[in-house]
Amino acid sequence: MAPARPYWKGYLKLALVSCPIAVYSGTTTTERVSFRQINKKTGNRLRQQLVDEVTREPVETEDKGRGYEYAKGAYLAVDEDELDAVAVESNHTIEVDSFVPRDQIDERYLDTPYYIAPNDQVGQEAFAVVREAMRGKGMVALARIVLAKRERVIMIEPWDKGLMGTTLRYPYEIRDAKDYFDDIPNLKVAPDMLKLAEHILQTKQAKFDPSGFVDHYEEAVVDMLKKKQAGIAMPKSKASEAPRNVINLMDALRRSVAADKAARPQSKKSKPRVEGQREMLLPIAGKKGKETAKPVARSGARQKKAG
Repeated sequence: MAPARPYWKGYLKLALVSCPIAVYSGTTTTERVSFRQINKKTGNRLRQQLVDEVTREPVETEDKGRGYEYAKGAYLAVDEDELDAVAVESNHTIEVDSFVPRDQIDERYLDTPYYIAPNDQVGQEAFAVVREAMRGKGMVALARIVLAKRERVIMIEPWDKGLMGTTLRYPYEIRDAKDYFDDIPNLKVAPDMLKLAEHILQTKQAKFDPSGFVDHYEEAVVDMLKKKQAGIAMPKSKASEAPRNVINLMDALRRSVAADKAARPQSKKSKPRVEGQREMLLPIAGKKGKETAKPVARSGARQKKAG
């Protein structure tokens, strides 16, 4: 597999120390299934055409421009040259402004991740010094970078043998949580309910492992496309039933705990049967040395549901 092309090239600068770096996109959607708009009658792909909203006439590419709507239906034309004149000039340098503890970063500000790697053997030592200094102190760097003519604040932190830069949102892009949470009443949780809920959390506790994430929708789409390509008719799906409202929360918590206990592996004295097992007779020694037949679980039989 060919290495990805750098999204940005330049220098990482800390005081008088600088090193050449390459910035790579840390995420991709190329593996995700995508669709094109087509004509359902002909099966041909559709192409979008710009149309004047008032005259309904097609607009050529060279006549397309930008406009800021300052009133309903009234636009202020803005040329590309005017935008270029006010754009922050990129000097292809990520200059560190400050260092802050990583745990002080509000997660809502995190935007897009990028991988940062040294782009020249000469600067690898300076790169490693900056990386390990941050790693040892648990600090991250806050810097500025110009991407697509816009200046962005970027958080830089050690990541494996390289650095990860995550662009941060500006404060005006973050909605105030009070607008959504202020109407939630302050309820006093009953200790017994809290204890049951904590027990459920404990039984489902695990380590974060994204390798176990499964995109069930993507798998279903791929399977559907394969069947359609093979000429298999696909049924129309039915809307799933919405979860029922909890009438008695205490009973629901108790049933959750009971269901979890029932799902746990049983003791060695009564091993649960494996799905699909069949029964096979194996000879075992009797009381008087005779051999009798005793059923032993194998693939085929389904285990009866508890209750």
